[in-house]
Amino acid sequence: MTEDSENTLVTKTHEAIVVNNWRHTSQPLLPIALDKVSTVKNYEPSPFFSLEGQKIVNGFGALTDWIIEQDTVLIDGYGGVFFKEIQLQIQKELDERGISVKWHQTSDYFKPETELERLTAPFLGGENEVWGRKTDLELKDFFRYDEILAIKKDETKTLNIIIGAGAGLVKWDAPVIYFEIPKNEIQYRMKAGAIANLGSSITGNSFSLYKRFYFVDWVLLNRHRSALLNRISIVADGQWLDEVNWMFKGDLEKGLHQLSHAVIRARPWFESGSWGGQWMKKHLEGLNKAEINYAWSFELITPENGIVLESDGKLLEITFDLLMELESKAILGKHAAQFGTYFPIRFDFLDTFQGGNLSIQCHPSKTYIQENFGETITQDETYYIMDCEPDAKVYLGFQEDINPAEFRRDLENSQLKNEKIEIEKYVQSFPSRKHELFLIPGGTVHSSGANNMVLEISATPYIFTFKMYDWLSLGLDGKPRPINIEHAFNNLRFERKGTKVQEELISHQQVIEKGADWELVKLPTHQDHFYEIERIEFDTEVLISTDHKCHILMLVEGTAISAEVKDGNAYRFNYAETFIVPAATGSYKLINHGRLRAKVIKVFLKDDSHG
Repeated sequence: MTEDSENTLVTKTHEAIVVNNWRHTSQPLLPIALDKVSTVKNYEPSPFFSLEGQKIVNGFGALTDWIIEQDTVLIDGYGGVFFKEIQLQIQKELDERGISVKWHQTSDYFKPETELERLTAPFLGGENEVWGRKTDLELKDFFRYDEILAIKKDETKTLNIIIGAGAGLVKWDAPVIYFEIPKNEIQYRMKAGAIANLGSSITGNSFSLYKRFYFVDWVLLNRHRSALLNRISIVADGQWLDEVNWMFKGDLEKGLHQLSHAVIRARPWFESGSWGGQWMKKHLEGLNKAEINYAWSFELITPENGIVLESDGKLLEITFDLLMELESKAILGKHAAQFGTYFPIRFDFLDTFQGGNLSIQCHPSKTYIQENFGETITQDETYYIMDCEPDAKVYLGFQEDINPAEFRRDLENSQLKNEKIEIEKYVQSFPSRKHELFLIPGGTVHSSGANNMVLEISATPYIFTFKMYDWLSLGLDGKPRPINIEHAFNNLRFERKGTKVQEELISHQQVIEKGADWELVKLPTHQDHFYEIERIEFDTEVLISTDHKCHILMLVEGTAISAEVKDGNAYRFNYAETFIVPAATGSYKLINHGRLRAKVIKVFLKDDSHG
């Protein structure tokens, strides 16, 4: 944080930190202890994986006791962590013990803001451009690196501590304490004006801040954490303000190894939107019912999801990225060499029940996203219809007589004059039916209409949506959302039109295996998709082999199931909960706990995956 924002955020009253407006959201903060988690019946918004006892430690007091034993410590962490508040809490504990300390803040060694603006500008596109390009910078490029390397210990002090993002750049022979923070909490702090980008004092413009987080800060911070892994002694959860849970890195590694041979459920998070609906509020317990709507659930968007661990009732959240850094081979199996530490599949909800239409849009080709935005794979999607009203429809592909030039003129005229378009003159629509799958490879024009509950199954990239027409609607901020006609027309596949759409872009489902009380339904994907989709329908139980692949699953009809793996445990999941069975499990058994047939979507990478 900057000095100005610190003055509005932090005051000391009787040595307690009082903070206002540090988190802008209606969503609850993860409880620090399990006894504060409310029990829900049909959907768990704060899932956790239980470790052995005494693996998670609570409190700055215990953390300070450990620091005192070290003499020198580096406190590093992700951008968005409140390092000044952490320092205040540790200093309070040291004062009570009469321990002297010399603090060094890495924030004092950032290059001037104007220089950082010039450094990052090539990766941020134009001022009004939605996207940038993933950076090739390193964290050390943000600092006066020679000066930070030259920091000396103060031998007159009992302790020497360097604190802040980048502390691990210092070559001291000292243990590293690393503070994690979930990406949703970063964004809540960003929206509150409580944090800025690395080395910046500018707050308040969420659009610009998020763009730099995505294309610069998060990229180089991930690289820095990866390079730092072998030096980290403690991992702490930085999402709470004046409390902390932490654990030793060795215990964390053992716990994540155990998790990567069990069943994984990331912690979902939820966002409202201009077209958002009411289905999730009605059907998923545990959500804040006072929210205006829910447009998205980040069920499994791994660059922004966390994994919650539990021990003795204490909770600690780490990023999914860190899990992949340590256990990608166990999770991805035969595809680990291809994707490395990048988890390639995304699950999220798009809720338009009693809401509006999504924009008419498309996504980039693989070549386009690589050349223009620095991504490795593109945003190839599918829409799986979880639920719908009788009048719901999906817009997909062009009409047979599409005239691209006329279509573009109408789009540009609508943007200029704020005039309505009869969109079905150009784009086809199809009735929504429960359990139907629509295929949306890059370059395909599409939209979900109102009154759909869509499970979006996709490759992992998630922000590269080129909007062409937004129904003259406004965002929740009362402003028009960005329209990206130029990018769209650089990618649109106008040959996906007429009867070809129904033949090639609506999955023609077929039963490929069956038993006494189960059957396996194949939902063929497009040749451009690098993943397969199947649906397992069963009454009692079914045994499934992973075939050395990672499986991503969701119960899309039924009440509850369990997944049993060879660690001997059964992991229970409710309707609409996403979970991952790592390749390393070898096989697993699904058990139906409902009275009616269970239907489970299963997604896995193709053998000839070209992601």
